[in-house]
Amino acid sequence: MKFGTSGLRGLSVDLKGRASALYATAFGKYLLQTGKAQAGDVILIGRDFRDSSPEISGNCAGALAALGFRIFDCGNVPTPALALYGLESNAACLMVTGSHIPADRNGIKFYRPDGEIDKSDETAITASAAEIERTGEAVTQAPAETEDHEAICRQLFFERNAALLPQGALSGMKIGVYQHSTVARDLLVDVLAHYGAEITALGRSESFIPVDTEAVSDETITLMKRWVSEHKFDAIVSTDGDGDRPLVADETGAPLRGDLLGLVAANFLRAGTVVTPVTSNSGIEAAGSFAVRRTRVGSPFVISGMEEAVAAGEDHVMGFEANGGLLTATPFDINGRAVRALPTRDCFVPMLAILSLAAIRRQPLSAIAASYHLPFAAADRLENFPVETSAALMEHLRTSEENLRAFLQPIGEVAAKSDIDGLRVTLGDGGIIHFRPSGNAPEMRCYVEAGSEAAALDLLKTGLNRIRDWAGAR
Repeated sequence: MKFGTSGLRGLSVDLKGRASALYATAFGKYLLQTGKAQAGDVILIGRDFRDSSPEISGNCAGALAALGFRIFDCGNVPTPALALYGLESNAACLMVTGSHIPADRNGIKFYRPDGEIDKSDETAITASAAEIERTGEAVTQAPAETEDHEAICRQLFFERNAALLPQGALSGMKIGVYQHSTVARDLLVDVLAHYGAEITALGRSESFIPVDTEAVSDETITLMKRWVSEHKFDAIVSTDGDGDRPLVADETGAPLRGDLLGLVAANFLRAGTVVTPVTSNSGIEAAGSFAVRRTRVGSPFVISGMEEAVAAGEDHVMGFEANGGLLTATPFDINGRAVRALPTRDCFVPMLAILSLAAIRRQPLSAIAASYHLPFAAADRLENFPVETSAALMEHLRTSEENLRAFLQPIGEVAAKSDIDGLRVTLGDGGIIHFRPSGNAPEMRCYVEAGSEAAALDLLKTGLNRIRDWAGAR
């Protein structure tokens, strides 16, 4: 088990055992020892639709109940809905989800009563779990009594999103909702229909389907292109497994990049400061009137960047990741209403922002995207790529300028590089290629930017092939 870019991750078979109860116990002890919660306080638990999630959430509930907490079971709800309910009720939360990774893996996201845990919290929880193991302390996995709060949690989140746009803002739009196995699937239909859109539900699945909104699979794109051809949709929307990353496809079925959705949302919110990882498009700085702070990849780093901006006296502070998940650190006035900060990834605001912009301009989403004139960007990853191989590659590239030059020789010359998170190289022709091991799964990711879509796709293909060739030659 280890913490990645967003929560604890591991094999489902391990988390169904003692591991989930161990880390839930460590989290509960941390809350008690730091005074962030007391025995008798409520902890909210939600989960995604993976087969392993009910058993893991049950283990967590038992462990926390044994420490004296009351457990509210929020069922299958989006992570931002659970986080919002936690903030509104001043309660800590656990979300059992592996987000977009395959079903043989799962994870747990932890929230203090005041919001998502940070890296220092992760370190303390990890140390607490290690101490429990060292002392041989018993960890309870026995079933616990819980109170059903799923309906309350869902309604609170619906009401938040149902007040962001004017009534009828999406009237006349035909939108497909790719439901697959995301916990946001019914709320997506309800919220979009509330604004007057004509909704068609698509692809609902009782088996878990991993959907990565940052590297949309060819299979998913083929599905969306077929659906828009059949139904003449203005857009297709979806999310990852736990509903905190948006997926929006245009009228051709082509997915829009998550950082574009974040940028549109920043303008929608009239942000003063935007915090975003180094992997987000390099054109963002010139695409709005806001200040931009760059961070490492992962919501804890974005949250830390937002906190620094607020501490510096900046206002209207928000953040987004390249996967499109949007976070807010300060209240925003939206549609004449003050909307509280939600400093965890949310997929609904970015979707509503770009759909409403298309409705206002009476333009297709492809035209909306083109109007921002961002550099062409693409990203993909090599799945089932051993973590040890990723680490060896990154060490090799960082060891010497000659190693990096030789590795990139078939691609281009090195003009500049950044080591904020992974290795991001600006090439002599102005293109960008960024190599980064995933923090959540055994995957090696590659991000690129170029002057045209064809050049970006070619650079991405070449970059992934270089990784494969290097690994194969070891």
